[in-house]
Amino acid sequence: MNLIPSRDMRCNLKFQFYIETVAPTKNAIASTFWVVGMGKKGLRTSICRVLGFGECCNMSLWCGFRWRWNHSFRVLYLPSSFFFFIGSFLALSVIGFAFVRLMVSPFGRPNSGSFGCQCDGEGAWAIGVFYGKTPFSLLPIELVNRRDDSSAAWPVANPVFTCASVTDVGYPSNFVADPFLYVQGYTLYLFFETKNSITMQGDIGVARSVDQGATWEYLGIALDEEWHLSYPYVFSYLGKIYMMPEGNQRGDLRLYRATKFPLQWTLEKVLIRRPLVDASMIQYEGYHWLFASDFTRFGTEKNAELEIWYSSSPLGPWKQHKRNPIHKSNRSVGSRNAGRPFIYEGHLYRMGQDCGQTYGRRVRIFKVEKLTIEDYGEVEVPLGFYESKKGRNAWNGARYHHLDAQQLPSGDWIAVMDGDRVPSGDSQWRFMLGCAAVLCLFALVMSTGFLLGVINCVLPPSWCMTSSRRNDTLWFWARPQFNLKVRRSFSCLHRCSAAVRARVTLSRCSGVSVICLLCVVGMVLVCVAVHFLFGGHGVEEAYVYKGHYSQFTILTMTYEARLWNLKLYIKHYSRCPSVREIVVVWNKGNPPDPDDFDSAVPVRVRVEEHNSLNNRFKVDPLIVTRAVLELDDDIMMTCNDVERAFWVWREHPERIVGFYPRLLEGNPLKYRDERYARKRKSYNAILTGAAFIDSEFAFKRYWSEEAREGRALVNHFFNCEDMLMNFLYSNSSLSRTVQYVHPAWAIDTSKLSGAAISRNTQKHYEVRTNCLSKFMAMYGPLPAQKWGFHGREDGWDI
Repeated sequence: MNLIPSRDMRCNLKFQFYIETVAPTKNAIASTFWVVGMGKKGLRTSICRVLGFGECCNMSLWCGFRWRWNHSFRVLYLPSSFFFFIGSFLALSVIGFAFVRLMVSPFGRPNSGSFGCQCDGEGAWAIGVFYGKTPFSLLPIELVNRRDDSSAAWPVANPVFTCASVTDVGYPSNFVADPFLYVQGYTLYLFFETKNSITMQGDIGVARSVDQGATWEYLGIALDEEWHLSYPYVFSYLGKIYMMPEGNQRGDLRLYRATKFPLQWTLEKVLIRRPLVDASMIQYEGYHWLFASDFTRFGTEKNAELEIWYSSSPLGPWKQHKRNPIHKSNRSVGSRNAGRPFIYEGHLYRMGQDCGQTYGRRVRIFKVEKLTIEDYGEVEVPLGFYESKKGRNAWNGARYHHLDAQQLPSGDWIAVMDGDRVPSGDSQWRFMLGCAAVLCLFALVMSTGFLLGVINCVLPPSWCMTSSRRNDTLWFWARPQFNLKVRRSFSCLHRCSAAVRARVTLSRCSGVSVICLLCVVGMVLVCVAVHFLFGGHGVEEAYVYKGHYSQFTILTMTYEARLWNLKLYIKHYSRCPSVREIVVVWNKGNPPDPDDFDSAVPVRVRVEEHNSLNNRFKVDPLIVTRAVLELDDDIMMTCNDVERAFWVWREHPERIVGFYPRLLEGNPLKYRDERYARKRKSYNAILTGAAFIDSEFAFKRYWSEEAREGRALVNHFFNCEDMLMNFLYSNSSLSRTVQYVHPAWAIDTSKLSGAAISRNTQKHYEVRTNCLSKFMAMYGPLPAQKWGFHGREDGWDI
């Protein structure tokens, strides 16, 4: 519509900005937004002269408010662009919400409300323990089968010490890193950096272990200064215990002495007045050698510099090596120290950090071939370290940058290593990428509006400003050259949009295709934005129980017709953090080669002579974990759901913990689906096609003489093996024997491959009802007590 300003509309006018919103019909609706303010008198006068309203500057401010109210009231009735933006926002919000429900678990983690273990730009470092006959044959604790009965950790798995180990005893920590061992007989002391969640400063913490590193007791803060501390290099000299932590913010390297080990320390002296980081010391061939890096370097020399100092005593005085700096240009060659140097078979070895891809990407080890006060030479040797193939789902999958290996009194070697599942600065990058996706989404919505003809920007011919006073507000708009460039740009944009709009119309297939493509791109951008902004650090993480992580074995039973399911199954579940091994019970056909699977853990194919459902519960001495997840090969769910169920099983290892509840009741007993149990709000059985069981108890009981008649019935019907296991569990204990865990989502992939075993559901249920009556005659009735769906405080069984 064409508006001619009247006298009441021309007061205190600074400038006019027109946005024309054109409906996709012939009768276009235009709206004009007037931006009115108290500009300076010269600017108002020049604008009024250009527009031909020289007397407007004498109007009062009140009439401007009255006009703006009335005019704004009229703008509310213009719907085209308004409804377009609202509709786009609602549609994209629905897509984002659906993606959140699909990808982000609605269930919280245990103790997630604690203040510590917060997202930190420096990472989420934790500490693991390794054992070996030599420092070059180190294996993680889970591969040497250390166990802890109090936490049902069979076996204990890395990491053995995390931020939760510190936070849970009242010292909020975001991460623990830079571990150093101090060995006193068979008692181990672990000194490490802990980043305080409140002060965001590094302190030196200490923990103790009396079982060679399987269990750690946090003792407290050993050293706390006003500046950041890390890398607590602990050693003994002449019967006294010293600590040489990094404190480069202070600008020097300090040495502390223990007055009451391990929690009380006093400053002994300042060794070197230089901001050295990651300083490590060792006695070798008549001298004490100190390796460190100068943190004042910039550019490519950051984390790429190595200096050597030497002295006849750890207390100094220290002299620089003549070749300093030894390294100074390449961050990936392991210049910066990565732990305690050690001597093995007469040779000196130095640990170095590879910081090429990200800070602390991995540890490299170097054999020192020459070390004198005038020369130095080293060569890299294989570390011999077992590196997980699970990528960022492993606790140290993204990086590990510190290793301290020491020899025990027994002659074996023990080492502690820190690791992180996310790269340095990951949280900042994820936020930036999420914001970029949001901006791209906004641009896409605007572009779609232009193509549909809903949005169009037009500058009025009279928009011109001639004020040249720099102290006027928005003086740059009055520059003729700038004004001309802006007008040309808008005109070009308008012509281009009109030309594109003429070609892309909804009456043509090409127009519909372009709009559909834009919608698909918009959906992808929404998912990307949600993933980076609300998806955490994007990795699957195990659950710690009573200070320990553990592992389990997945066992599935299949045959050659379901090979496609099996390949997808193994590729997905082998990346779950706590999976130790996948055992495939091959019942029929030619077995596959385990090397044909894309797996991050060992896959073992156990070929059976007879095609029987009883094979899934056969005693297998090669299974080294007590926890076994019996999981059909046609069930796909998130690793997070599997890890939650494993955590619940560790709370109650005497129970069958699974995802598919059933309520078996009636006289005689009748088999019904989960909807019936939901309707009755209770259950008393769990299907073992997706459930955790104790392999030592369940397998032996299933193949006992007591279960012989039941196994024969399973072979007869080729069904009901899970119902038999429920009867055997319930008749072995007077306490509760089943526990349900609600999965976020689960997919039956057999429907995609057409290889489902039970196609006739009604007949399948009838067979199971017949089994129940026979099992009840063999083993007696199931316990009368039933369990509700809302029995857990964490809501995992809703």
